[in-house]
Amino acid sequence: MRINHEVVIPVPVDEVFAWHERPGAMQRLLPPWQPVRAVSQAESLRDGVSVIGLPAGLAWRARHSAERYRAQRLFVDELASGGLLGRALKSVSWTHEHHFDPLENGHTLVRDVVETNIPALQVNRMLAYRHRELEQDLAAHRTAAAQGLGSLRIAVSGAHGLVGTALCAFLESGGHTVIRLVRRDPQRPNERTWDPADPSPQAVEGCDAVIHLAGASIAGRFTDKHRQNIAQSRIDPTRKLAAAAEQAGVKVFVSASAIGIYGAQAGEGLLDEQAPAGTDFLAQVVRDWEQAAAESAGRMRCVQVRTGLVQSPRGGTLKLLKPLYAAGLGGRLGDGLQWQSWIGLDDLVDVYHRALWDDKLNGPVNAVAPHPVRNSEYSATLASVLGRPEIIPVPSFGPELLLGKQGSELLAMASQRVEPAKLKQLGHRFRAENLEAALRHCLGR
Repeated sequence: MRINHEVVIPVPVDEVFAWHERPGAMQRLLPPWQPVRAVSQAESLRDGVSVIGLPAGLAWRARHSAERYRAQRLFVDELASGGLLGRALKSVSWTHEHHFDPLENGHTLVRDVVETNIPALQVNRMLAYRHRELEQDLAAHRTAAAQGLGSLRIAVSGAHGLVGTALCAFLESGGHTVIRLVRRDPQRPNERTWDPADPSPQAVEGCDAVIHLAGASIAGRFTDKHRQNIAQSRIDPTRKLAAAAEQAGVKVFVSASAIGIYGAQAGEGLLDEQAPAGTDFLAQVVRDWEQAAAESAGRMRCVQVRTGLVQSPRGGTLKLLKPLYAAGLGGRLGDGLQWQSWIGLDDLVDVYHRALWDDKLNGPVNAVAPHPVRNSEYSATLASVLGRPEIIPVPSFGPELLLGKQGSELLAMASQRVEPAKLKQLGHRFRAENLEAALRHCLGR
């Protein structure tokens, strides 16, 4: 079966082709609703093999065809013989032609031609996602370039988490050099060791910026040990890493933060970055976390990214909710009146990217979409996108069984109506301003 999919990208062909050649491109194009991961990307589109990890230890090996390669016009990958581990998948066939045709107005016609026995619906969903992602990523990089951003060397902690994986791939495919800060001995040239208890300036030496994402997960029952891990993994390591970065001459320090600073029960009013901090446990932790970054920043520009509920089936709440709703078992929490301030994963990546190049962005910034929704609307929208009924509301005591009373209050039943005031003032463009568009993109619907 032959499947064709094409899109016109308002970018010259050499830029579009170069994007595909860089590290991170394969990761950026993997549909998030598929249980796959980028294991290794071929160093050249002319030849070599890219490997995609599948469930149960299987591996998809895509071999590039040197005979059919044409610089800046065409590369082809085929399912390599013996590339699938396991007898069940040996019947799959796959040949993928990637065409790039220059147009007179400086645009590029991107054409994907696939010969396969995989159902056309699945392939078309994947190709549509790839084209949206490609167009939006290139637009973000062109905006930054127009503002004078050149190629940077960026150190990233927490690089292998949900946000870090997406962000590092985005930055590398955009032509930046990413240094991943790891706690073990480095295994690759793009890794450096850092000790959260005593980070050395050498770990970030020669870097233009540091993006600090590391921190223990807040999900779980709020025992004394869990609360201690949440605080200790954030406050002191952030203070010390910011100080090390300042000593090393880093120009920009961007640190993760959270809208939990406003308190779990923040009322009905819209919350901008000037809203007062709450008084519960997470609000106090986030307040101290942000202060730790700011007080050690010195001459660096320091940005704290107050993140809302990140939408991606690869992690966070959506990863937990998707199978329930897909099975027709989803429903609102309690009365469903809680405000949920959310953001698509790619939009969050764009906020971190903007923090690197926009000198007007300082201090805390609300990384949320412009239109928060109540939990009842979130539930109904997710059910609609997945084409399933929403008929089983979850009683308010339900989350307490998993998270305990405090965990339920601070996480599952939290209500925060947050607006991205600073981003709005700067005219920031969101890829997905409404929830349905964000869910349809990341779920391939």
